[in-house]
Amino acid sequence: MARRRKRKSRRRLEGRRILEQVAHYNIETGEDKPVTAARKYIRAQGIVPPALLLVKRNEHTTDRYFWAEKGLFGAQYVEENHFLFPSLKEAEQQAQIVASAAKKAQSAVRLSGSTELTPNVAHAEAQNPPIAAHSQ
Repeated sequence: MARRRKRKSRRRLEGRRILEQVAHYNIETGEDKPVTAARKYIRAQGIVPPALLLVKRNEHTTDRYFWAEKGLFGAQYVEENHFLFPSLKEAEQQAQIVASAAKKAQSAVRLSGSTELTPNVAHAEAQNPPIAAHSQ
């Protein structure tokens, strides 16, 4: 029997896209549990929210935590409920501004008919190649 693909939640995908815009920090647990290691790292480095912490437990497992004004949350919860976090609304707005600027730049390039961003000017050497003198 064929296996059905798991449906991907649009809300969660949108949350994941928003979390990509936030600062990321990669740390290892050491002797502590993952949450404790994340909290100690935040305190030691003075990290300001919003931030995403990727805590490596071992070579196979990495836990993801989101540092918000309200505290430390699991990243999956934040992906599903991103609308509850005001700091992510700001990050989302900045991402939309960047995306709209990129779209405008793309459309300007399409309208100009050029695939390059620099003007297409031929070099003098390309127009008049040097003549090779053959000595006989």
